[in-house]
Amino acid sequence: MKFGKEFASQMVQEWQEAYMDYNYLKSVLKDILRFRQKNTTVPLASTPRGSLGRKVSLYRAFSGLTNRYRNSPRKKDDEVILVNAIHQEGSEEQYQTVFMMSSDEGGESELVFFRRLDDEFNKVVNFYRKKVEQVMEEADELSRQMNVLIALRVKVEKPVVRFGESNVINLASNGISSSSSVFHPANGKNPGWKRMDAIQEVEMSSETETEEEERGDKNSIQGFRLASLEILDHVKINVTPETPISTLRGILMCSPSDLSFRKEELRKAEELMTTAFIEFYQKLRLLKSYCFRNQQAFSKIMKKYDKITSRNASKAYLEMVDTSYLGGSDEVTRLMERVEASFTEHFANGDRGKGMNTLRPTARRERHRITFFSGFFSGCAIALIVAIIVLVHARRILKSEGRSRYMDTIFPLYSLFGFIVLHMLMFSGNIYFWRRYRVNYPFIFGLKQGTELGYREVFLLSSALAILSLAGVISNLDMDMDRNTNSFNALPELVPLGIVLVLLLILFCPFNLIYRSSRFFLIQSVFHCIFAPLYKVTLPDFFLADQLTSQVQAFRSLEFYVCYYFWGNFRKRENNCKESDVFQAFYFVVAIIPYWIRSIQCLRRLIEEKDFIHVLNGLKYFSIIIAVAMRTSYDLNNKVVLWRILAAASSGIATILGTYWDLVIDWGLLCRNSKNPWLRDKLILPNKSVYFVAMALNVVLRLAWMQTVLGFYEAPFLHRKALVAIVACLEIIRRGIWNFFRLENEHLNNVGKYRAFKSVPLPFNYDEEDKDG
Repeated sequence: MKFGKEFASQMVQEWQEAYMDYNYLKSVLKDILRFRQKNTTVPLASTPRGSLGRKVSLYRAFSGLTNRYRNSPRKKDDEVILVNAIHQEGSEEQYQTVFMMSSDEGGESELVFFRRLDDEFNKVVNFYRKKVEQVMEEADELSRQMNVLIALRVKVEKPVVRFGESNVINLASNGISSSSSVFHPANGKNPGWKRMDAIQEVEMSSETETEEEERGDKNSIQGFRLASLEILDHVKINVTPETPISTLRGILMCSPSDLSFRKEELRKAEELMTTAFIEFYQKLRLLKSYCFRNQQAFSKIMKKYDKITSRNASKAYLEMVDTSYLGGSDEVTRLMERVEASFTEHFANGDRGKGMNTLRPTARRERHRITFFSGFFSGCAIALIVAIIVLVHARRILKSEGRSRYMDTIFPLYSLFGFIVLHMLMFSGNIYFWRRYRVNYPFIFGLKQGTELGYREVFLLSSALAILSLAGVISNLDMDMDRNTNSFNALPELVPLGIVLVLLLILFCPFNLIYRSSRFFLIQSVFHCIFAPLYKVTLPDFFLADQLTSQVQAFRSLEFYVCYYFWGNFRKRENNCKESDVFQAFYFVVAIIPYWIRSIQCLRRLIEEKDFIHVLNGLKYFSIIIAVAMRTSYDLNNKVVLWRILAAASSGIATILGTYWDLVIDWGLLCRNSKNPWLRDKLILPNKSVYFVAMALNVVLRLAWMQTVLGFYEAPFLHRKALVAIVACLEIIRRGIWNFFRLENEHLNNVGKYRAFKSVPLPFNYDEEDKDG
């Protein structure tokens, strides 16, 4: 792999604009090379026979295999560049290269190269310095948090430490007591003292130790610095998990924030601090990688310059790089070592292997058996589809008398699985293209490193579900009842219900089987959607709610499951669902629920963020709720002209608002004054026509849901239920297209703000008086 591709593949994508523009500098060097090739010719040496031509450079003296000849002192006449550091008041240190050979032929192009090189280097150094300052501030905050955590540990666990044979100290009392006074600890347990190793903290510097010894600090005993418990009087706890009850308490202004020194508080605080340390360590790793990759890029580009121009400028420039803040600063490395030592001691019980496995989780490995089974299951699914087509034609099912009954009862049951499989296939395609175009979807969704599903895993699950549902369809292809019992066989009729129960068992299975972390993440997001106003709305929550708005027919199929199996006669394929007032009422409700969830999510975000755009977004979903209600009313009362007029008007308004919001707000397109006309300034896809095709498809597929109000109930060779299912599938396809461009826009927003890490809540808040002081 060429360095340019390797360099791009190893970038932190959200920081890509802060990296050295290697490709641009390489293009400048190509211009210099073309100029030299045009104006000079490389002399050739010939052999005595004249049959072979070689470059003269192959006959010059050998430079040796070591670098000792390169270290020979250079004459001033041989100097190509001079690099100076310019200090200006009120601005960062800047580096400027003076090119000494600008008077040579083609020197102007080389002068342009060094100017661009300086711009890139100053950009990288300033960005790196800014990020280092930020992590140093975060390190100070983590240190303050750790002081409180250790003090809380002492207060809760009340440890007893023995120094020698006579000195025994109860750390919870911040004082030394005699051995006889600690035989009865405060916790009432006397099987033996809880011992702590009196080991010097890694974070304590030698200067601190010397100062404490000179002062005779009473909190430092025999090299062991005691944790001060006074700090607990100046902090408030922030470990209450966000639940509906805690949210209601916050609204009523009765949320407890004072420390009660319970073990539950200590456990939750340790969990939050563990997460904070892991995220902070990840920042340090990426920052160190950023530093190393850019140094490597500057080294590569300077060697290319030397090779093209036959000059020796790289040594002087790389010496400057090594002595600059980018190459000479070791704050990140030292901070990583201290984080590793602190985390190992405080959160891994001194086990460095365990601590490092937590700080550096291994990435998910691509397994060949997943690819094999994906292909195998998809092949089986295709074979089952062919078998169904053959059976339909062989049995002449399309012309049988039971066709209408089958479409009214069995088809809605199995269409549920079709909707789910199609949505999973679209999401698998989304993941494939997100990875191909380096959209950081695990970070955007807040997935734990190493637990995110790839497109192969999602495709495997969808193909497995397709096999189950298609096999069930084959078992339910009987159109005629048994003449002896005047009913259908009960076992095949229960197959759809059995598949639903199997899916629910797999989804809620507590064992570490079939991607448990991803299943639980989905369940948590669903729970947050159900109780939307009582939870903080994050991107995974409203992204899932948007997916649910495209699965209205799936919700109605679930409603039909309940009516058909519990209030109908499934052995005779008979039901009175449409005549039931309760069924019709829930037919409204299940269609409105997803849009209602999005509406109250917008309300919650408005309260928290105070951004008026959430009001407009909420009004958009409210218009869709009205449109769905009008269309459902017309669907149930299709002979009333008034309902048709109301349904058409409301659907038209909702379609216009939804289409505008998709293209302009969610995708960020249709910008007239952008570098890419009618798109946006930054694009991930190289082919711009894809965006215009996607916009056109979004408009067309948005109009598909108006088939009800336009009067298209049936088509040739298609039952009404089949037509409704096709329209629902078109909406799912539209949602799959929307998913890619929505996350692309979110990713580019993160890139524009250099946002590569999620914010982690810390367990303790200092009092305002303490901060001011």
